[in-house]
Amino acid sequence: MFYFSYGSNMSTTRLQNRIASAVPVTVGWTGEHRLRFHKRGRDRSGKCDIEFTRQERDRVFGVLFEIAASDKLILDRFEGLGNGYDDKRIIITTAQDHQVEAVTYFATHIDASLKPFGWYKEHVLRGMREHALPAYYIAATEVIESIADWDRERHQHELAIYL
Repeated sequence: MFYFSYGSNMSTTRLQNRIASAVPVTVGWTGEHRLRFHKRGRDRSGKCDIEFTRQERDRVFGVLFEIAASDKLILDRFEGLGNGYDDKRIIITTAQDHQVEAVTYFATHIDASLKPFGWYKEHVLRGMREHALPAYYIAATEVIESIADWDRERHQHELAIYL
């Protein structure tokens, strides 16, 4: 099955630590959406959301992964399906200009005042750079304000996968 990741799971290292069957296929985008960091995380920080805008010019770029259908339940647990995120099927336009249906997740618990932890934003940016998303899109994400995680051990644990 195809999974469209637009947030921290764009990092192949991060996603494969969670879902061993995950294989990046290509990059792509979906229209009438924009990337937001307003999903209320269990740690009380902002997580990524793909917000529907109805504006044709709005695009969210991300990575299309193929995962084993049997791993969908594992992914659902990591994403918090039913507890902050729901899933939906969307159409992705790939870098090769093909239309592909994929599952993705969208936030159900949002708070516009939240900011992402620095380590979370780092996962997102690493995935964007790894898969060579458009430079303007990466630059727009780089300027989003992040905050320090008060749990230093969590911060170190999250980024240790890149060592």
